[in-house]
Amino acid sequence: MASSPANDAPWRLIDEVEFGRDVAVHSFTNLYGCRIGDETRIGPFVEIQRGVAVGPRCKIQSHTFICTGVVIEEDVFVGHGVMFINDRYPRATTSAGDLKSDADWKLEPTTVERGAAIGSGAVVLGGLRIGAGALVGAGAVVTRDVAAGSIVTGNPAREHRPSNPS
Repeated sequence: MASSPANDAPWRLIDEVEFGRDVAVHSFTNLYGCRIGDETRIGPFVEIQRGVAVGPRCKIQSHTFICTGVVIEEDVFVGHGVMFINDRYPRATTSAGDLKSDADWKLEPTTVERGAAIGSGAVVLGGLRIGAGALVGAGAVVTRDVAAGSIVTGNPAREHRPSNPS
């Protein structure tokens, strides 16, 4: 693993990141405490948080947020403006009115399997698995697991079955 991306770009925050071979990271990115696999491309205005693993040969497009608890396997496409969520019940304060701390929430891990694609503007809730080769349509809100090879669209995302013209 390398200690820096293969390309140079201004205005990047990179802290404790493990880079694979030939990784490109564009300007205006925040990457910290994550792993990025070989030949992956990270677009501008992307944030990838601590503990995230991104596999080799992935494309992460601009304005995407990948939070702690997400694992992205190899050959995955993540479109522009995709949001991953890792907390099913977010609140600023506890029932007693105290500001919540890191100990006051439950991480909901998410896995995006090999060769899946997530369309621009999709929102992926925590605790889910997007199966190998699945396609999440642009703007979809993924609230449950997506089967391998399937296509889901809408809010909430549901399996899309192409119409049969016969």
